[in-house]
Amino acid sequence: MGMKAVPEIIPLGDGARCWAHAFESFRVKVYVPREDPLADTVNFGFKAPYLLVFEETERSMEDAVRFAEESGLAEIARQYSTSVVSVFPASGSWETASPFLFADLIAESRIHEYFRDGVVTAKNRFTGLWEDCFIRGAIYRTCVYGFGASADWLARNCMKTLQGQYLWGPGEITPAVLSLERLSVMPAPEREDIPVISVGNPEEIDRALGHSCRHLLIKREAEYAKDFRCFAGRWRRWCGVLQEEEDMDALGMTEEPAYETVRTSPDNRGDDQGTEEHRIGYVAYYNKDLFSRGPVPLLLAFHGGGDSAFYIADISGWYRIAHKYGFLLVSVENHLNSTAAETVELIEKLKKKYPVDEHRIYASGFSMGGCKSWDLMQEYPQVFAALAPMDATFEVGLNLYGQKAPKEINSSVPVPVFYAGGEITPLPELPFQAEKCLERIRWLFGVNRVKTPYSVRFEDRENWPEKIWGIRGDRVEKTDDPSRGSVLTVNLFESEDGVFRTALASISGQGHECREHTCDRAWRFMAQFTRR
Repeated sequence: MGMKAVPEIIPLGDGARCWAHAFESFRVKVYVPREDPLADTVNFGFKAPYLLVFEETERSMEDAVRFAEESGLAEIARQYSTSVVSVFPASGSWETASPFLFADLIAESRIHEYFRDGVVTAKNRFTGLWEDCFIRGAIYRTCVYGFGASADWLARNCMKTLQGQYLWGPGEITPAVLSLERLSVMPAPEREDIPVISVGNPEEIDRALGHSCRHLLIKREAEYAKDFRCFAGRWRRWCGVLQEEEDMDALGMTEEPAYETVRTSPDNRGDDQGTEEHRIGYVAYYNKDLFSRGPVPLLLAFHGGGDSAFYIADISGWYRIAHKYGFLLVSVENHLNSTAAETVELIEKLKKKYPVDEHRIYASGFSMGGCKSWDLMQEYPQVFAALAPMDATFEVGLNLYGQKAPKEINSSVPVPVFYAGGEITPLPELPFQAEKCLERIRWLFGVNRVKTPYSVRFEDRENWPEKIWGIRGDRVEKTDDPSRGSVLTVNLFESEDGVFRTALASISGQGHECREHTCDRAWRFMAQFTRR
């Protein structure tokens, strides 16, 4: 599709902004309400709904903004640091609109990213400019609102499996939720798992939807903010599969986005290098009655490059593990923008805010977050009772910026470590895949004073007695992950003092990813240890 000239972004005061843009099959008006200052520090993108208003008749920009505010959709957008996007066919009416309009819209709605100094920069949707992306609505959380003729178009064209451009390429783009107001056609859904809000429709239409929709909310009049919180906001369609969000209140948990301000260390190579101080955002998860029990264990979780605090807590299952075992989870936002020294200062701030047991502080990370976990063992081993880096490492002595560590690296303070990686990952995670991974394990064996010498050589890997790690553990444990049809194999190695503080795990059938089954096992390993 051809894109017209880049539009002018109009500031509306108080941080709000809007712009209009035209494409081959549709026109859009984008309204970004004033964001909460917290949105500058915590990335709500994984949680943010993509709010699409399919206008019945084309509105002016002023009227589109007014509807967003009066309907309450702008309130939802503020909460999740997202936007309200109004859509109208380029043909001038929904009767003549292209049946592919929704797929065209989603294709233009994807965020394109590139990395600079380990930090993601995104191409703004619709403008085509590389900049901080302030439209954070996730296409797997697409909520489409239709009215009259536009609701009829949605009923004819979007109540079925839709294919198009998903996050990383071709895939399913079926909406997460449809709101259909004042329908004049009888809907005939081709699948049951599209949640529908039926607003002001005749009883026969509601009955038809009730027979064919597994998830249906019937309303005489729309209450957009309320309906989102009780219904529309519960759903996401991840890789085509409808998933229901966990109700934190029903679970008895608190999900708390926040930030702390730390001093910028000289070795910072992120966006804030050269500043005196900067914010570190995070999302804390804890059972509502957790702090009534006295000091509690703390686990820091570090996301992969390009991911977010919300993402790693959810996809890895860490918040569910925190609920199950009763610890404080702090999922750190954009940790690539903070150093090991700044992370330790963050911990000190958290200890003042929450009743943290200073003897039971743990950390785990995936991919670039795994590298961050190795940084902490290299530079501040005395702080942590145990660590669980996963799925990545840099060369020994380098930090996650690929720079030489700013202080002498740890060579004598043992730290219990659970390291895990996928057996079929395309990236270098395990010793048989890259020499730097082998050297990391050799260093780990030395620091933890493992009884068995790690004397294997990378060039001999075809003849290793244990094909992943080179040598077998003093104990080997295998557990099935029935949800993924995989086997987690853990090789445990005994240190000279008789303690099994080194665990090396691999997961069959796993690529570069972080799974709840592995994280659960990692926590049970780490929780055995305290730092006295």
